[in-house]
Amino acid sequence: MELRTLRYFVAVAEELHFGRAAARLHMSQPPLSRAIKQLETGLGATLFHRSSAGVTLTPVGAVLLDEARALLDHADRVHVRVAAAAGTASLTVGILGDSADPDATRLAGAYHRRHPGVEVHIRETDLTDPTCGLHAGLVDIALTRGPFDETGLAVHELRADPVGALLRADDPLARRDSLKLADLADRRWFLFPKGTDPVWQSYWNGGEPREGPVVRGVQECRQAVLWNGTVGMTIVDHEPPEGLAVVPLIDMAPSRVVVAWNEADTNPLVRSFVEVATFAYRGTGGATSRPGPS
Repeated sequence: MELRTLRYFVAVAEELHFGRAAARLHMSQPPLSRAIKQLETGLGATLFHRSSAGVTLTPVGAVLLDEARALLDHADRVHVRVAAAAGTASLTVGILGDSADPDATRLAGAYHRRHPGVEVHIRETDLTDPTCGLHAGLVDIALTRGPFDETGLAVHELRADPVGALLRADDPLARRDSLKLADLADRRWFLFPKGTDPVWQSYWNGGEPREGPVVRGVQECRQAVLWNGTVGMTIVDHEPPEGLAVVPLIDMAPSRVVVAWNEADTNPLVRSFVEVATFAYRGTGGATSRPGPS
């Protein structure tokens, strides 16, 4: 059994759909189906039940899935250890600036323990690029927030944080227990520069076109609210600076903390990063200090 064939099998076993697995593997469906059939012939066993209702694993397929995952994980670790020994193992991670996230700190420690020989480069970006250089090919993986243009990317959610309106502390609305976007319809909001991902801009403007000062970073967002009375949005659990207040927005979707990478990237260091991040962020019980625009 070749590792490539095992990767094909795992993709079909996880998707339980040959078409989706082929798309995930960036190949057409016929050669994928032939590879799985050849694998079954070589093993002398049926791995999938195929019917008009879909695809399911056989008991033999379930056993092979466990073994294949273990083999592929071991192969990836061999690749990484050899690269580390040769001094060629590195990973560039893009992150949004102006933050200190305990979950990210836990992730950094866990990743270092798993790959002590890998050199991790951090590229910090401001709020004008939610993919932190991923679309531009400047990083291997991004630890960031959605939503943004996901074309060509794989995105995995780590956490979802409730958001609120960031207001001056003396704003009459700051005394409210909660707000709706309609309560802020006549206010000026901060904007990002032209060329900023429109999906990202729309989310942080509550899905409506707005007018207001242009900002690029977290501190500029806060200062725009403090000096101009501009409306900002932030994570509810963020402690606002003196002079500012946060009021929950009950009709806004939560802000998603995600890892994102290029769909076609087969780098085992990237896959390992996603696995470690998923574990590091699991069961954290809600929001911590990851940045929104304010």
